[in-house]
Amino acid sequence: MTEYNDLSKSKTQLKKEMHELQQLGQQLTELSKARLAKVPMSNTLREAIMTCARIKSNEARRRQMQYIGKLMRSVDHEAISAALKRFKELDRRHLPFDTMAEDWRNRLLKENADAQGDFFNQYPEVDHQQLRQLVRNACREMKNSLPPTNQRKLFRYLRDFFSRKAQDKSGQGQRDNRA
Repeated sequence: MTEYNDLSKSKTQLKKEMHELQQLGQQLTELSKARLAKVPMSNTLREAIMTCARIKSNEARRRQMQYIGKLMRSVDHEAISAALKRFKELDRRHLPFDTMAEDWRNRLLKENADAQGDFFNQYPEVDHQQLRQLVRNACREMKNSLPPTNQRKLFRYLRDFFSRKAQDKSGQGQRDNRA
């Protein structure tokens, strides 16, 4: 049955499907290693994607993308597509937390003690010691013109805190609705 369906498709339709698979492969090459590990795919495809990340030459990269597109024909591209949609949904849901974390990080680094007091008043459940240490290390980095490693740690800590807080709220709301 599928052989008949493939034969009934026009050459243009087949090319369009191959380009779509290649674009799906392109999206895979843009994922982080951690996210890539969560996508269901063959080892051959995973190795091809990792190789593509190391290639710098445009022409070699184009050929590698065609190879990835070819490999995509033999894998469950619907499962891969579903995994990519889940990642996009997670990113979309985390965007407000990213914004809040960015705003608070900037404020904590500029205003320091005043902003910390405001943050602790607004969010008393936060780990005070850890937040103070992250702010202190990030300020030291800025003062000494070092790479922003601790600023990133502070951002991740704040983003994760806001995300957990929202999950706790939504879980509490669901429990209240059931009662």
